[in-house]
Amino acid sequence: MKEHRKIHNLINKAINIVFWLCMTVTLWFVLQVFIFASFKIPSDSMEPGLITGDNILVWKPTVGPRIFNLFASMRNEQTDIYRIPGFNKIKRNDILVFNFPHPNSWDKIEMHILKYYIKRCVGIPGDTLFIRNGFFHVEGVQTPLGNMESQKGIAATEKFQDGIFQSFPFDSIIGWNIKDFGPLYIPAKGDSVTLDRTNFRLYKKLIEWEQQGSLQYKDSTTFLNGKPIYGYRFQENYYFMAGDKGLNSQDSRYWGLLPEEYIVGKAWIIWKSVDPYTDKFRRDRFLKIIH
Repeated sequence: MKEHRKIHNLINKAINIVFWLCMTVTLWFVLQVFIFASFKIPSDSMEPGLITGDNILVWKPTVGPRIFNLFASMRNEQTDIYRIPGFNKIKRNDILVFNFPHPNSWDKIEMHILKYYIKRCVGIPGDTLFIRNGFFHVEGVQTPLGNMESQKGIAATEKFQDGIFQSFPFDSIIGWNIKDFGPLYIPAKGDSVTLDRTNFRLYKKLIEWEQQGSLQYKDSTTFLNGKPIYGYRFQENYYFMAGDKGLNSQDSRYWGLLPEEYIVGKAWIIWKSVDPYTDKFRRDRFLKIIH
């Protein structure tokens, strides 16, 4: 009888342990999906605010958490993304973590669930953004945008390494570069543009991504899947992203605009920092709020 009671108690303890383990895993999963996620800074493109080896928490309720088919994304399949409404709108100068929209080619927007970038938002939907002598500007906005020291460095630089100076859309007629760029209108959902040659070059990737089709320009006419179109109404919001270390950052100056769907959330706090060369903790960076 005693042995039977011991076995019964052991079974109950095992069931309780399994139950609480499952509850803990479920709670962690819910928090990861809806509240926050942790990311490690892999490069120096956001220096001096964020440095290699910083581990940050990304706050999702600001933008709104995303729900999508995780398993399809793991297979590198494109999948619909539904975003639960957030508590706030994205603002200029917010630092955001997002799925890099060009994991395979800068010519095509695609989703890759395991490839993330972190950059500063310098242009939001409805903005007209331009760069003059290396400095970001938005029409009608006086607030400084991006890292000013980095932009001063670009302004003072006369010679650039190959591949750094030329910029999106890499078109010899448009002729933009990281010192003289734009004006570029950043589409908001519902905005319309005429499809002349310039807008074809600027918005081709966005339209092909939204329509999952092919856009071509020939004989002064734009064709979508072989049919002529003369204007386009956007179905999504877009953003212009920039690294704080402007001379060492693959950002919207090079690959173009970021779809809102790809944004994970707003960078919130450095919860841990480890020097990648010495493996030592940088305790002075622990729990540092990200600005």
